[in-house]
Amino acid sequence: MALSILNNIPALAAQNDLQSTQSNLQTTLLRLASGQRINSGADDAAGLAIANGLQANVTALTQSSQNANDGVGALQVADGALGQVTNLLNRAVTIATESATGTVSSSQRTALDTEYTSIKNEIDQMGTNTTFNGTSVFTASTTSIFMSDAVANSVIAVTVGTLSTGASGLNLSGTDLTTATNAQTALASIDSAISTVADTRGSIGASINRLQAASNVINVQVQNLTAAQDAIQGANIATEVTNLSKFSILNQTGIAALAQANSQQQNLLQLLH
Repeated sequence: MALSILNNIPALAAQNDLQSTQSNLQTTLLRLASGQRINSGADDAAGLAIANGLQANVTALTQSSQNANDGVGALQVADGALGQVTNLLNRAVTIATESATGTVSSSQRTALDTEYTSIKNEIDQMGTNTTFNGTSVFTASTTSIFMSDAVANSVIAVTVGTLSTGASGLNLSGTDLTTATNAQTALASIDSAISTVADTRGSIGASINRLQAASNVINVQVQNLTAAQDAIQGANIATEVTNLSKFSILNQTGIAALAQANSQQQNLLQLLH
C-alpha cells in the first residue's frame, strides 16, 4: 500500500472506521443495558413517539385497574359489614319472637328490649364508623369509579346507600320489645329490614362483579399494549449479543490497524531522515 509523506491516509481511514465501530459498540452496550432498542429520539424518533404514547396508555390503564380494585375493596367492606348486620337482625328476630309470647314477664321483656336497643345502636355505629381509606362506606351519595386509557374514559357508578335504624335506613328506631304487641310489630319491621339488607348485598355483589370484569378487561389491554410497546421499543437481545461480539472484534482489529498504519508512517519518516 502506498504511503503519503504529508498525510497518513491509511491511519486516517482506520481511525474513521474505528470511530464508527466504537459508536456502534456503545449503542449495542446501551441497548443491552437498558433492554430497549430506542433509548433516545436519535435512535428512532417516530418509534419513540409511538412507544411513549403506548406507555401513557399502559400507565393510565394500570391505575384504572387499581381504581376498580379499590372500588371492589370498598364494596367488600360494605358487604362484610352488612353480613354482620344480618347476624344482628337474626338475633333481633329471636328476641322479638321471644318477647311476643305471653309466657314472658315484664321484667324479662325489659331485658330483651335492652338487648334489642343495643342491637339497633350497634347497627347505627356500623353505619357511621365503617370506612374505607378514611371515607365512610355507607353514604347517600354515589361513588364514581373512574377508568381511562389516557385517551377515552368511562365511569362505573357504585351505590351502597345508607345504613341506620332510622326511617331513611332500616326503619327500626321506633320499634321496641316492651310489650307483646310491640314485639309483634317490631318482628314485622325486622323482617323487612332483613329483606332490605339482602337486596343491598345483592346490588353490591352485582357491582363487585362488574368492577372485577372491568379490571380483567383492563389487565388484558395492558398486556397487549405492553407487548406492542416491547415490539416497537424492545431490543432483540440475541441480535445485540451478536453485534457486541462483532463490534468488539472490529474494535480490536481497528485499533491494531491504526497502530500498524502509524508505525509504518513512523518507519518511513525515519528512513527519510
